Amino acid sequence: MAKARLTPTSYVILGLVELLKTATPYDLKRGATLGVGHFWSLPHTQLYAEPARLAEEGYLEERREREGRRRRLYRLTPRGRDALDRWRREPTAELYELRDIGLLKLFFGADPNAMAAAQLASHRDNLRAFEQLRKEAEAADVPEGVRLTLEAGIGHAREYVRFWSRLSKRLERGTELEGAPGT
Repeated sequence: MAKARLTPTSYVILGLVELLKTATPYDLKRGATLGVGHFWSLPHTQLYAEPARLAEEGYLEERREREGRRRRLYRLTPRGRDALDRWRREPTAELYELRDIGLLKLFFGADPNAMAAAQLASHRDNLRAFEQLRKEAEAADVPEGVRLTLEAGIGHAREYVRFWSRLSKRLERGTELEGAPGT
């Protein structure tokens, strides 16, 4: 069997199936939304198409329900587990990809007052959501990697709240943002 090209989306699918043990594409979509989707964006269509491709390549086992909705159920195969284990063992020095529409608009001249107010409210909500997830994770038996990733998300959320709060206060005072270029 030829070695299939595995993408980050492939590894998201393999990892989610490993966590869920057996998963339908809908389970994968829900798992991505509740977990990995907080820091890795992927089109939901790939959560339906990629498992079938991975099954064809032998990374997942596909079983169809015989009755009812005849959903596709996926489980990790030994080949899939080996690929996932190899991928996890490879350290990466790649940085995250930042795609922030608020910063993009700010960069291109959006009104900082309006942007700060809207962004601060959204980032405070995001921080509260992450902190709630952490409380739930502390009460449940979640894998260490999930907890560590959640801590990174909380750190990012706090930094955004800090940035937009400082910008908002600076604008109220009419002063430069401390540490900003030109200060």
